Amino acid sequence: MNYRPIIIVAGEPNSIFFELFFKVIKKKIKSPIILIASQKLIAKQAKILKKKINFNITNEFEIIKKKNNLKKINLINVDFEQSSGFSKITPKSNYYITTCFDIAIKLLKNNISDKFINGPISKKTFLKNKYNGITEYLADKTKTKKFAMIIYNKKLSVCPLTTHIPIKYVSKNINKLEIINKVKLIDKFWREKFSKKVKIGVTGLNPHCESIDIFNEDTNIILPTIKKLKKLKYKIEGPLASDTIFLKNNRKKFDLVIGMYHDQVLTPIKTLFEYDAINITIGLPFIRVSPDHGPNESMLGKNKSNNLSLFNSIKFLDF
Repeated sequence: MNYRPIIIVAGEPNSIFFELFFKVIKKKIKSPIILIASQKLIAKQAKILKKKINFNITNEFEIIKKKNNLKKINLINVDFEQSSGFSKITPKSNYYITTCFDIAIKLLKNNISDKFINGPISKKTFLKNKYNGITEYLADKTKTKKFAMIIYNKKLSVCPLTTHIPIKYVSKNINKLEIINKVKLIDKFWREKFSKKVKIGVTGLNPHCESIDIFNEDTNIILPTIKKLKKLKYKIEGPLASDTIFLKNNRKKFDLVIGMYHDQVLTPIKTLFEYDAINITIGLPFIRVSPDHGPNESMLGKNKSNNLSLFNSIKFLDF
């Protein structure tokens, strides 16, 4: 059986990605890997971490030419000069990261694969307030209008309706169409990936789904939208109070919880599962997955970081 390759952009050069990759790649993975990164940087970090790894050094043109006959681990080298193996994160890496993403998207557009992983990125440095996150960056790169970010665990997953925006803007970005679009994308993804209809719980915005204001988003926006989706035969409940939806007997009713803002659902999911979760963007022309953590500068070079999220990212696409 031929497995389609997994395309991986290593991401921020001064992150824990290669430490995790060195650990994960020793495990049983069936799909070929196409890693897009700096060969020199890998060598420097491998020396510090006392690791050895062999790559088939190639380029995007050879990959396209030999797409059905790839080696196990293929490296497309993108030049990045840095005197030491690890340094501080600066905008110096932005061009390197952009080039890596551009090569990956070119391979995906050439149907080399539909499986894509990116390593940790410093949003503050790389995105420079132009995009809320990598989800939105990739949506723009692929001209995708409808998309959703899922933090996935097989026991329970979450999806924030709004992603990386300040709390003061959340209520302005909650609307019926956005809820409907997210639910439709999630349901389609669950049916295609897991062959089942997804059971969705939706949080309210306000504490206990109540508000002292005349206009209450829970009553005026969320509730009528859920009623409409129920009539369309979606398995959905809400609005539900966010302070109790994650209690054991409540959360077991659902496959996924949609929250109104980022930390409303990411805080409990990370508390419950820690590193045992992955970040999935749905709605793109390909499946995008990333470890559910950042570059973690404080752990650079220590060889103590947990590789579970990267391992789960790869295993999720290893089919």
